[in-house]
Amino acid sequence: MASAAEQLAANLNFGAFAKADELKKRIWFTLGALLVYRLGTYIPLPGIDPNIWEQVFRSQAGGILGMFNMFAGGGIHRMAIFALNIMPYISASIIIQLLTTVSPQLEALKKEGESGRKLLNQYTRYLTVILAAFQSYGIAVGLEGAGNVVSDPGMFFRLSTAITLTGGTMFLMWLGEQITSRGIGNGISLIILSGIVAELPAALANMLELGRQGAMSTGLILVVIVMAVAVIAFIVFMERAQRRLLIQYPKRQVGNKMFEGQSSHLPLKLNTSGVIPPIFASSLLLLPTTVANFNAGSGPEWFQWITTQLGHGRPLFLIMYLALIVFFAFFYTAIVFNPTETADNLKKHGGFIPGIRPGERTAEYIDYVLSRITVLGAVYLAIVCLIPEILISYASVPFYFGGTSLLIVVSVTMDTVAQVQGYLLAHQYEGLIRKSKLRGRRR
Repeated sequence: MASAAEQLAANLNFGAFAKADELKKRIWFTLGALLVYRLGTYIPLPGIDPNIWEQVFRSQAGGILGMFNMFAGGGIHRMAIFALNIMPYISASIIIQLLTTVSPQLEALKKEGESGRKLLNQYTRYLTVILAAFQSYGIAVGLEGAGNVVSDPGMFFRLSTAITLTGGTMFLMWLGEQITSRGIGNGISLIILSGIVAELPAALANMLELGRQGAMSTGLILVVIVMAVAVIAFIVFMERAQRRLLIQYPKRQVGNKMFEGQSSHLPLKLNTSGVIPPIFASSLLLLPTTVANFNAGSGPEWFQWITTQLGHGRPLFLIMYLALIVFFAFFYTAIVFNPTETADNLKKHGGFIPGIRPGERTAEYIDYVLSRITVLGAVYLAIVCLIPEILISYASVPFYFGGTSLLIVVSVTMDTVAQVQGYLLAHQYEGLIRKSKLRGRRR
């Protein structure tokens, strides 16, 4: 009996070691995949003169190109094979999710469960290829019209650039899916996060250099640093904020035993949509202005006026940015949280909100509460994203200290840490269950 117990204890220790080893493998896989992504941002497109492109980029770095470069992890600055980054995939996801609300066929696919989700993901990939090809061809045409950037312009350069940039986006999409399934955290979010974090030291050095040259005052630099710390603290506080609805379960009898009623909570995050609204809003604002900035001076006069007004920091840009953030905060919350489905699940398990009838009235009450806390969440996102954007536009602060970039960094980091903690907690519970079995056998 003792030998059997010792063998079980040895198996328990081996299992715990194996689980810890699996977590290490996942972390190392994630880091390796992100390293591959970072290496790709340093491989330049063929046929580009990097010195001339450096001059072109610096002349427009304070506008939409600088914002695009932030999401591309410096890929636009170096005009690398990953210059488009993952933004076409995000734009395709927005379009597919919008279509699911207006197309009965796509809505039916969404309700089919795992099989429908896989088919929607396939449609998203196809649309990603189309958007990436369109954007990359536009970039190739724009590069040819940006002076002497291209050494040998022509159809061969356009096709090779379109194929290279589209292939880079598809590779990053695949890499993000691999990180999600075989690593830790959300792969797409981690790719965007790593690009921003990798450029933060250079952005800080650039800001300090501006202070040394007198372009920025010491007081303004201190204000930016204090503001960044305050924004980070504010983001952490708001991302952890919840509205808890009390759920009561009635008494139930199992056999001859009567179990007392239990109470629980339904947690509703203040910001259910997370970091999605500013990313979606930024990607949509980048779409119409990317090609227009490369072809300045051409096109209808009204289009040029709109393009100018959509420049970074302009009133129309800020208004559109605010409107899109608020819209996607409500839209994405409606997608990820279904009050009717939640109310039905509570009813099936015998749970109810005190004072609210189960079923339809519960769904209406949950929707009522969710709509009001989403207003606060949208206001929070607007404050975090807009105030630093105004400071960036009028005080020449680097984009990486803006609210959008800080929101992405903090939110994705918190989500990844939570997943690691959940992974460890799950294995800890497994260990406790095995220990209880071991004690039972010893008895």
